[in-house]
Formats: sequence, C-alpha cells, structure tokens
Amino acid sequence: MKPTYGYELMETIEKKSFGCHRLETGSIYTLLRRMERGGLLASEWKHAVKSGPDRRIYRVTKQGAEALRSGLESISKRKAMMDDLAEFYRENFAMTSKGR
Repeated sequence: MKPTYGYELMETIEKKSFGCHRLETGSIYTLLRRMERGGLLASEWKHAVKSGPDRRIYRVTKQGAEALRSGLESISKRKAMMDDLAEFYRENFAMTSKGR
C-alpha cells in the first residue's frame, strides 16, 4: 500500500465501501494516531510544494502489514461463511418460479 494521508484514506474507505462507511475527520485522525502509537503505522510531515496545507503522510509498518495479513485471513473466512449462508438461504427460502 502506498503511503497516504488521512483525508485520502477517508475517501478510499468510502469509495471501497460503496458509501456505506463514512468516517468523520476527527475519528480517522484519532484512529491513525492510535495505530501509530501501536506500531502499526509510521508518519512524517510532507510540506506543500506550492500551495495548500502540509500533510501528515502515513505508511504501514512491518508490524502493521502483518496485522493486515491476519485481518485478511479473518475477512476471507467470514466471507466464505457468508457466501455459504447466502447460498443456504437461496436454496431454502428464495422464491422460485414454481411458487415455492
């Protein structure tokens, strides 16, 4: 994952969740600071070249990457479970053309 700043991360989360998850500005920066204190992220200030504000750029640390890999395994298992559950509902409770 490329280094990014908080506002860009907020936009990415909203886009990837199809608008279902919109974080408040204060919430994202509080979370990012906690993750940095926990060793999952590192940050540095990037000074604006021409105009605009300076930005704190965050990057995932090795410890953070390991946490993300572990989280991906958990998400993958949950997704498989939800796919199985959805298939069960389709097979047993979905209306069919036979008027089930």
